[in-house]
Amino acid sequence: MLNIENLNIDFYNQEDKTWFKAVKRIGFNIKKGTVLGIVGESGSGKSVTSFSIMRLHDERTTKITGEIKFDGINILNLSTSEIRQIRGNQISMIFQEPMTSLNPVFTCGEQVVEAIILHQKVDRRTAKSKTIALFEEVQLPRPEKIFDSYPHQISGGQKQRVMIAMALSANPKLLIADEPTTALDVTVQKTILQLLLKLKEERDMAMIFISHDLGVIKEIADDIAVMYKGEIVEQGSAASIFQHPQHPYTKGLLACRPSPALQLKKLPVVADFLTGKIEDSHAHLQASNQFTAEEIDLHRAKLYQQAPLLQIEKLCTWYPVKNGFFGKATDYVKAVDEVSFNVFQGETLGLVGESGCGKTTLGRTILRLIQPTSGDIIFNGQNITSIGSTYLRKLRRDIQIIFQDPYASLNPKLTVGQSILEPLQVHKMFSNDSERKQKVLELLNKVGLKAEYFNRYPHEFSGGQRQRIVIARALALKPKFIICDESVSALDVSVQAQVLNLLRDLQQEFGLTYIFISHDLAVVKHISDRILVMNKGKIEEEGFPEEIFYAPKAAYTKKLIDAIPAS
Repeated sequence: MLNIENLNIDFYNQEDKTWFKAVKRIGFNIKKGTVLGIVGESGSGKSVTSFSIMRLHDERTTKITGEIKFDGINILNLSTSEIRQIRGNQISMIFQEPMTSLNPVFTCGEQVVEAIILHQKVDRRTAKSKTIALFEEVQLPRPEKIFDSYPHQISGGQKQRVMIAMALSANPKLLIADEPTTALDVTVQKTILQLLLKLKEERDMAMIFISHDLGVIKEIADDIAVMYKGEIVEQGSAASIFQHPQHPYTKGLLACRPSPALQLKKLPVVADFLTGKIEDSHAHLQASNQFTAEEIDLHRAKLYQQAPLLQIEKLCTWYPVKNGFFGKATDYVKAVDEVSFNVFQGETLGLVGESGCGKTTLGRTILRLIQPTSGDIIFNGQNITSIGSTYLRKLRRDIQIIFQDPYASLNPKLTVGQSILEPLQVHKMFSNDSERKQKVLELLNKVGLKAEYFNRYPHEFSGGQRQRIVIARALALKPKFIICDESVSALDVSVQAQVLNLLRDLQQEFGLTYIFISHDLAVVKHISDRILVMNKGKIEEEGFPEEIFYAPKAAYTKKLIDAIPAS
């Protein structure tokens, strides 16, 4: 159905007036009814390749050569009007971020209706009934209600299903899914993957599934193409790629994803394989890189013989959603509902659960970024639940947070040096800015960044580098306790491994205590000493990682574990 040969894609750089080669001499075939998985890190050329199949690039600044044959027709030779007959009609695409792909000022139903009217030339009434039927096909609950809902009123998984319905509205022969499950909960991710496979079988479609996660690719793909720096470095059947990877980059991608079955001291990173430091794909499993039972027992004995650093007692954070006649709240959303637990100095406490379970609200309530409804937060022996703003500002030196999106948590108008310097100025640390700058340079070096980055702005860095900058800023005040709120969720698996290794190294060097919030149980098991499972505002279960994974008590915990993609 689709045959790509010797494809090259160049982008024009306006600043230095040169052409940048983004994709180099790639080629692959897709047969009807099969799934090709394209895997690689951000910047490897995956999305650029898929955009070229749809002819979505700005042709004034993009040069594409080679062949993209769809049903025997070279797409690159078609006129603008001819490609419009194919785009969205015979070839459809599900984009990575549904919130930015859906128009916030139109209801979900209206957006699908518009696509149906455009491609099928039917009246509005017919388009509406087709849309509701599609919503039922992609298993959206209450299709009529979601038809009238705006994107911000539904969950991430539901938004992704709306995007799938829109992509399927013209009954395409080829569906391109560009990172459709990135940053989704494992349970939602599993249902989306199952849904796509079901629809592919029923409609006999071909599919290109793009991801940076080989675990996800393994669940859905018949064949795999591995991309690195704009080239396909390895391709073949899914079975051969997973059982006998040949290229060092493929071996690295397979190895750097945390495995629930292993207890590694350090995750391997792709660079270890590309530089030849590790050659065999199983070399990182050597005994020296695995915790022994004795080491784990000694570590736990040391942690839990101390008094707790943080004590949470019957903590509640409720939001009023319904008021009575006199304006008094009569109903609440119980985001955090009578939660109690302890955290010990030097411990990493993992906090897992699906989106909406209350994890982030709990973390922000502990930091007093959200005011609790009731209960107690006792930090370092002092109840901080209702302390005033003056003391709370001083306390901020000891408690910090690393947010999920490093780009959103950095001021785009400040250089990264200024962003890290600012908290040192606010808390009057060191005698002058010259000494503070020296400290910032030390912090940049500590998180693996160069001194010359001090004067660069956030947009000049990759996602992994920005996350390192945010970690450096969190460390600037020498805190005792850091909440990591989904801090590696949206990163490539290779960058994720680097950041997880960094967090563990910093913990050992500075004696840090973490609450590590995530929906990814494999990551949480790798880094945590204990795990709390949260559901609907309450702690569903708690225990050591091996207890949670191999003997879960709660049905909800078992559901989360069953949804983890196979390694």
